[in-house]
Amino acid sequence: MQIEIWSDFVCPFCYIGKERLEQAIERFPKKLDIHIKYRSFELDPNTPAYNGKSIHELIAKKYNMSLEQAKQTNKQLGEQARSVGLEFVFDTMKPTNTFDVHRISKYAKTVGKENEFVENTLYHYFTLSADLSDLETLVHIGEKSGLEKQHILDVLQNQDRYVKEVRNDQHQAQKLGITGVPFFVFNQKYAVSGAQPIETFMQALEKVEEEERGQFENLSNSKGSYCDGDQCH
Repeated sequence: MQIEIWSDFVCPFCYIGKERLEQAIERFPKKLDIHIKYRSFELDPNTPAYNGKSIHELIAKKYNMSLEQAKQTNKQLGEQARSVGLEFVFDTMKPTNTFDVHRISKYAKTVGKENEFVENTLYHYFTLSADLSDLETLVHIGEKSGLEKQHILDVLQNQDRYVKEVRNDQHQAQKLGITGVPFFVFNQKYAVSGAQPIETFMQALEKVEEEERGQFENLSNSKGSYCDGDQCH
């Protein structure tokens, strides 16, 4: 079974949705042969590198709310993360552009380390408050994921490396009508949009496991929790 996941590294619901999918796979009564493929999606390609502003400040400005309201919104989101065993540290989180991170992820895929890199990057960003725009930080995360330092540097220092692969994912998202992430596609036939409950992922796994052929179908009862270029819902 192939599962494609369109996501961004600074998307909180992408991390939560990924964890819910993994828990659904663990709970599934049958052992499934699953291959997960991560697809690149930038929530906001115009986001600058980390500039010292907190995620609370950015949320407050973006949605025209007070700083306290932004903190309360993030607190509620943190509670959702905690319900699936994740810890989001919003007070020191460092929002940034993710294009270079996506490029490294594509390199990681070529050496069979994509899953490790994605997991480590999400953990470092949301829990350890890592600055994903910092070269040394990306090298550290890459090495921790089994990547070679010089190859990581080669990607970061050559702005053309893996750009095509990232753009191809984004173009495919447009063709599928994907406007928010996370977005999960099972066997190129069935879709689940947003960080749906574990039960929804269980139903999707059962459907795909039983029926390997059929039309592309959205199995979500609702859009679920997701982020688009403007906001997280």
